[in-house]
Amino acid sequence: MDIVKNYINGDFHNPSNNEWINNYNPSDGKVYGKIPNSNKKDVQKAHKAAKSAFQKWSKTSLEERSRIMIKIAEGIDANLDRLAKAESKDNGKPLWLAKSVDIPRASSNFRFFGNAITQFASESHENVGDNTINYTLRQPIGVVGCISPWNLPLYLFTWKIAPAIAAGNCVVAKPSEITPMTAYCLGEIINDAGLPKGVLNIVHGTGESAGQAIIEHPDIKAISFTGGTATGAHIAKITAPMFKKLSLELGGKNPNIIFDDCDYDDMLTTTVRSSFANQGQICLCGSRIFIEDTIYEQFKTDFVERVKELKVGHPSESDTKVGALVSKPHLEKVMQYIDIAKEENGTILCGGNQVVLKNYENGYYLEPTVIEVPTDECRVNKEEIFGPVVTIMPFTKENEVLTMANKSDYGLSATLWTNNLKRAIKMTSQLQVGIVWVNTWMMRDLRTPFGGIKTSGIGREGGFEALRFFTEPKNVCIKY
Repeated sequence: MDIVKNYINGDFHNPSNNEWINNYNPSDGKVYGKIPNSNKKDVQKAHKAAKSAFQKWSKTSLEERSRIMIKIAEGIDANLDRLAKAESKDNGKPLWLAKSVDIPRASSNFRFFGNAITQFASESHENVGDNTINYTLRQPIGVVGCISPWNLPLYLFTWKIAPAIAAGNCVVAKPSEITPMTAYCLGEIINDAGLPKGVLNIVHGTGESAGQAIIEHPDIKAISFTGGTATGAHIAKITAPMFKKLSLELGGKNPNIIFDDCDYDDMLTTTVRSSFANQGQICLCGSRIFIEDTIYEQFKTDFVERVKELKVGHPSESDTKVGALVSKPHLEKVMQYIDIAKEENGTILCGGNQVVLKNYENGYYLEPTVIEVPTDECRVNKEEIFGPVVTIMPFTKENEVLTMANKSDYGLSATLWTNNLKRAIKMTSQLQVGIVWVNTWMMRDLRTPFGGIKTSGIGREGGFEALRFFTEPKNVCIKY
């Protein structure tokens, strides 16, 4: 059994109540470890350590903070194989994907913010007529809470804690109880890098217990959360009367809009990836595909043929393209939506069935699924499925597809395929989302703001936006 422990004040601890949660391997459905079922006492213990460390860490020079952050990045690089294997086993994603994307990005997060903090500047304004100078201080908040999801475990965990620590805060963090292993491994790497005790504290457990204790703690002054929209609404309801700073990166139902003047082969290859990468368990996946009617039949034939070629297999196999879904309840939820699509007169063009692998019969595998829908008003086009399921339907006019794309309650991202510059500029300005990719997908520059509108969240992560969130501005006016 792999036993995960809480990481508090630089040491590893059992939960105060000595209660544990089973940790399942998605590839075979078996319990392979235990994690703490932490409660309010554990969060309080973590907060005490963070509060004690804050005074010194917040006064640590930018150069020293930067040095430690980059040392952590180097520690992640040195543990690439170990971390990738742990991520693949814990999450069900292909090992090659964890090794080429997830773990390198976790390293990049620390390295980026380690450098960014040395370039993070504030404003000053001189008013000669009044003989005054105004300048802005950017000061760390104190103890902040970071709660991350299960789909990109270490990738998104570090996306939050790196800017928080770089800005001089101390952190009480909770990774998903479904995928806790790489966050647990990070504790050892952080100790080796010399991060002072108490600056980062990792408390494992459920959202109802550990997560709730973090968001309602009166002295945790800011919450950064990535996860489901319903949970985000709950967090906002609790934290708003407490006047906490809040960053919520929530769900998405992202349109992928394809015009007939696109680079067809590039579009087709990328669309397969944007539909089914990480088993479709990425908030940025293009799950609603709209195709101009002039190329619709060709696209439908070619796309289904490509999707059928995707190998569903054990995460350890190098040619696996679609691994296991993260958990049995999530697999059941995704399959319910396939049934809903059938009830709504959707046509299953390929997939739709659970996959049983030899020697891994209890694993959580599902065929990548393409559904042709007769209308954009169906539930599978409105509700986030978050699995290897996409819908396709044709459109005729630009205004028609723009209306359908914007009709969603979500507003995270959109992908647009066209070589018409005029159309691209017009549509990118009119799409009601926080991120638009034109003729590409998932190209990320860590300097740019990341986040959505409507029920996809509030606030922005990434670059200086993250450092602004994790600091408080203070204006100083001096008359001379």
